[in-house]
Amino acid sequence: MITRLPSWVLSCAWVLAFAAGIINVVGLGSFEHAAVTHLTGSTSLLGMAVADADFPLALHLLLVIGAFFGGTVLSGFIVQDSTLRLGRRYSVVLALEAAALVAAVQLLQRNAMSGIYLAGVACGLQNAMATTFSGTIIRTSHVTGMFTDLGIFLGHFVRGVPVEPRRLRICLVVVSGFFCGGLAGAAGFRTYGPATLYVPAAIAFLLAVAYTVYRTVAQRRDV
Repeated sequence: MITRLPSWVLSCAWVLAFAAGIINVVGLGSFEHAAVTHLTGSTSLLGMAVADADFPLALHLLLVIGAFFGGTVLSGFIVQDSTLRLGRRYSVVLALEAAALVAAVQLLQRNAMSGIYLAGVACGLQNAMATTFSGTIIRTSHVTGMFTDLGIFLGHFVRGVPVEPRRLRICLVVVSGFFCGGLAGAAGFRTYGPATLYVPAAIAFLLAVAYTVYRTVAQRRDV
């Protein structure tokens, strides 16, 4: 399936991972220090909170997890398929992500917890969309799987087992995009605080517009 991915998928994967890196840094830097682009740490913290009978924290973590999960459900409802296809409504998902991030800025600037949840919704939307358009090959909101694959590739290389170059490129693209997003997010958060989320919001919106234009032109060409 990897060999059938369009060439622009790698570019989009880097940009989306970059946006997710910014979002996660803002979440970590906010007053709740919450990772919003993935659920591993939040799930572990939830277990600790329940064990400690810290139910307010447990409720908060459940809402963080539920927000991300809700975003994935909404993305799945909109896109509907795991096959990359021109008619799919990726622009709708991207526009919703942008709107959620803009609203998150307004709430976080008021120290409202719901801003974190909206950022989680945005990440769930993006990660599910990238998964569906890439056939579960690319996850753009976290890099654990990518580092796992890189480790496997290194092990295979040491043993002399052939490594698929394009899969290796995908892993490096996502990891570098997420890392660069973290750098940009950290620099932006020190100066602009939650308003740094306007950057990934703008990225999502511009991608939505670009996809809409591309789809319109392609459909007219086919008529």
